[in-house]
Amino acid sequence: MVRAMRNSWWAIISSASCVALATIVTMAQPVQQAVARKTAQPTAEQLIAKYVQAIGGRAAIERVTSRVTTGTMDLGGTLISMELSEKAPDKFLSILEVPGVGAVKQGYDGKIGWEQTPNQGVQELEGATLAAVRRNAQLYRWLRMKELFEKLELSGAVKVGDRDTYVMDATPPEGHVEKFYFDSETGLLLKRDYKLDTPDGLLTFETFYEDYRVVDGIKMAFALRRVGPDNVVSLKFTEIKQNVELDNARFAKPLAP
Repeated sequence: MVRAMRNSWWAIISSASCVALATIVTMAQPVQQAVARKTAQPTAEQLIAKYVQAIGGRAAIERVTSRVTTGTMDLGGTLISMELSEKAPDKFLSILEVPGVGAVKQGYDGKIGWEQTPNQGVQELEGATLAAVRRNAQLYRWLRMKELFEKLELSGAVKVGDRDTYVMDATPPEGHVEKFYFDSETGLLLKRDYKLDTPDGLLTFETFYEDYRVVDGIKMAFALRRVGPDNVVSLKFTEIKQNVELDNARFAKPLAP
């Protein structure tokens, strides 16, 4: 269970980043197929600009300085309560209460990334893992994509469920290429693919966004579904509060006992 939870960590981080900028879409099954395009395809920069506008616009995004999201995670039938805290520009904390295990935490305080489990205690994150956490901790990620990724380019057009999408590849300075699938009509983000370095090797994950609602002028998902190589993790959020007072100490790496 603990190993499965560790492999789910990065999906939760990514989900939290995307929740702030999530989109209204009715998702079908994640079956993809290539589709032909008769119109001129947009650039990566145009996809990002259209997406930012579709979710509420730059001004609405910048009005949010913090966020606290609560809900549950269904991991193979095990229900886990969770709380995600974010603070501008780049602080993040995730707390999972795992039945029979205890609290599993991961945080980033703007400089140091860390995780804490009942079995292994506190550990600092390094390398590509730390780089991914640093990117995903950015509250204004979609306004800073050119800074966070070395290369952004349109890589194709495919179906996600019954929707036509444009696919944007985002290459980070360190780590693996991420793929973002934008609805060709609405400009909204429907899906994200990413790879994670885990204790079990390099794994590929897909995240789908569902049950989208408008909170403080921004479209955000209240349900996420992450498909991995050996499981499907469902996240359902019960409450999303924005501009909550959060002390910086909340995100700091815990002291060793």
